[in-house]
Amino acid sequence: MEIYILLQRYIEGDATVDEKQQVLHWLQEDESHIMEYQSMRKLHDLHNWNTDHRKEVAGPVRQALLRRKVITEVMKVAAVLLVGILSAYIFLRPEEAAPSLQTIYVPHGQRAELFLSDGTGIWLNSGTRLTFPTIFANKTREISLDGEGYFKVAKDQSKPFIVHAGRYDVNVLGTEFNVKSYIKNNYFEVSLLEGSVNIESKDQPSLRLMPNETAYLSDGRLTKGAINDFNYFKWREGLICFEKENLASLFKKLELYYDIQIVTNNEQLAGWSYTGKFRTRDGIEHVLRVLQLRHDFQYTKDEANNIIIIN
Repeated sequence: MEIYILLQRYIEGDATVDEKQQVLHWLQEDESHIMEYQSMRKLHDLHNWNTDHRKEVAGPVRQALLRRKVITEVMKVAAVLLVGILSAYIFLRPEEAAPSLQTIYVPHGQRAELFLSDGTGIWLNSGTRLTFPTIFANKTREISLDGEGYFKVAKDQSKPFIVHAGRYDVNVLGTEFNVKSYIKNNYFEVSLLEGSVNIESKDQPSLRLMPNETAYLSDGRLTKGAINDFNYFKWREGLICFEKENLASLFKKLELYYDIQIVTNNEQLAGWSYTGKFRTRDGIEHVLRVLQLRHDFQYTKDEANNIIIIN
């Protein structure tokens, strides 16, 4: 059984005795495994917490997230055997403590949804890291994003909302937009659905977007154009959608979502286009097998170096 499916069963309390032992042995193998488990556990708990409080968030005074959640993962080790991981929650009203920064990381192949203290809703795509304060106590609402997020910003004329995305800042008041900013890949793109945003950086002129416009990097400079495919934003539902997109571009997106390098040795293949949709949870090899039904190519996977080679 794939380890992520096994971890999900373990977290939800559905794992058998043998499966629990497999999880415990896997956690002992490497410290990074423990960190991965913690990320999955926090996302699971965050989802449950948001679900329980969503009706309050929709209320007129938006008080659901005026309490902050602190998750503490406690690991007990006895006789070199990890015997359990406990999760605890502490809820504090903002007036009882000074704001602090929280960070959420979404593992590759997963998604997350949360609400900030002002009622702003955020959907996070795989491989995304979001840093935000427990409450917005200053004159601006500032968060940091490395990855991809879809935002429905709560309107507050007195407190502009700013997304710090690498070398770019996305400034808004109340609007709906998508930011894709995978910093290590030097990838940046903003698509606006409602309202308006202003994109600023230290080395380029600011760029203002209106609804149905997108800004993206072209030769290192911000360029503005029209949104061509609104199905793309269905990634919030766990769908990867492509509309007449060449395979070279498609492979680049798959690299981001699944944290893997794709090397294409067939130049002709890279120029072919594809229209379709996939479920993120089905994995990258499922995507490749479906593409093989239409395009003649073979691939090999180098597990040691995390590379897929397409011939």
